[in-house]
Amino acid sequence: MPSITNTLGLITACLAALTSALPAIPKLTDNQLKIHSLMRRQNALAAAAGLTDVDILQFALTLEHLEDAFYREGFAKFPAADFTALGLSQSQIKDLQGIGSTEEEHVILLQGAIAAAGVKPVQACTYNFKAVDSAAAMVATAAVLENVGVSAYLGAAQLVTDPGILTTAASILTVEARHQTFIRAASGVVAVPQAFDTPLSPKQVFSLAAPFITSCPDGSNLILTAFPTLTMSGGGKTVAAAGSEVKLQSSDASATASAKFCAFTTGGVPGGTAFTAFDAATGGCVVPQGLKGVVYVNLASAGPLTGKLTDDIIVAGPIVMQVS
Repeated sequence: MPSITNTLGLITACLAALTSALPAIPKLTDNQLKIHSLMRRQNALAAAAGLTDVDILQFALTLEHLEDAFYREGFAKFPAADFTALGLSQSQIKDLQGIGSTEEEHVILLQGAIAAAGVKPVQACTYNFKAVDSAAAMVATAAVLENVGVSAYLGAAQLVTDPGILTTAASILTVEARHQTFIRAASGVVAVPQAFDTPLSPKQVFSLAAPFITSCPDGSNLILTAFPTLTMSGGGKTVAAAGSEVKLQSSDASATASAKFCAFTTGGVPGGTAFTAFDAATGGCVVPQGLKGVVYVNLASAGPLTGKLTDDIIVAGPIVMQVS
């Protein structure tokens, strides 16, 4: 009669043989582990924002609809002669018109991607471009819109989990960056004002676009709401020098009262944002040293030492400021 010891030994040997016969489970490489960790963080960020990948595409489509309408309405209002008077050459005018055509193509691409996901794409809204009352104003506004477009796609990248959708968005981002550079060069300002572009959250981008939107068709309103608007006091131009004081005011008095810091967000800053103290009584704060180029300015209730600006501490903004 076999002993218990011999029986256990036989079972152990059989299990070892069975295990060796099973296919080996591949070990993830360090890069694969990093990608997995990034995907988990992206899922967490998107979940915290209450956004799915399709929501992000709808958000991008809303912005592309606005840009498409902006160029169509602008070129219908202002003849080529108005742009020639600004000093633009015929080839530059043609390139500017070409930007409008690519925005229309972006709309078509995003509509197709959203429809392929089984969701109805948001429709174009009714827009108010009354402030764009000249060819010069159109070029200046185009420069801002294209810069915001770059920041929108860059900021949304960390929220997208589907590689295919991320690639689609990236293919638009690179073209928006070309638009931005061309318009700056054609306007006679520095084509590349800084080494890094600036990501913005969807809510910050929507807050910049909202003043142009009058109303949207049923079913085409985003789940996002805009922050209270922010302006330079006295209707001053949004240009400033590093180290100078600027005066800001919000459309919401309570937002101004609750603000403790001015948040200057731009590429290349550790954490993304530099904070300076905000004086609610005077509306003043100092532009940090070391900044230059395109900077997004918000009022915030806190100024984290990490330099990370999040939607939950923004009380008003943003505005687009050119810092020298």
